[in-house]
Amino acid sequence: MLELLQQPWPWYIAGPMIGLIVPVLLLLGSKTFGVSSNLRHVCAACMPGKIEFFRYNWKEKGLWNLIFISGTVIGGFLAGWVFNNPEPIDLSQQTVKELQFLGISDFTGMMPNELFSWESLSTVNGLIVMVIGGFFVGFGARYAGGCTSGHAITGISNLQLASLLAVIGFFIGGLFITHVIFPLIL
Repeated sequence: MLELLQQPWPWYIAGPMIGLIVPVLLLLGSKTFGVSSNLRHVCAACMPGKIEFFRYNWKEKGLWNLIFISGTVIGGFLAGWVFNNPEPIDLSQQTVKELQFLGISDFTGMMPNELFSWESLSTVNGLIVMVIGGFFVGFGARYAGGCTSGHAITGISNLQLASLLAVIGFFIGGLFITHVIFPLIL
């Protein structure tokens, strides 16, 4: 069982599990799914004050979402520390070649240490990628009315044009960062 949990699951198992999220949410009476809305729920729970945006019944609207994100954090911890696979991730040779061209050479973890570590945070590149990039991701998720998981999983399945446009924008932005911005800053 431990060996099964340490290995990546094939697409034909993980894909349908993600796809089942929408019918389960509909059965539970919710039509939305996502991660970025949790910040609003936390703010509404901790400090609603006089800000109208945070004055709503967060227990009714977002308690299940807060439980979901807590499970995501716990699952990430378990996957990274308890069931950690010591093998490096399996990347295609073309991806390895392109990453090495950008100066990324350590493929031992889930993410490149040259970009995602405490040591890299003290470098200009690490600061740009983690802090400024994180700001843009957070701002973009708020501006787009949700994150990639919310728009791609439930927004598109609910036939929302705004979600389709947001997902197209996410992909274009990802391609732009990968092929234009990363080569400039790395």
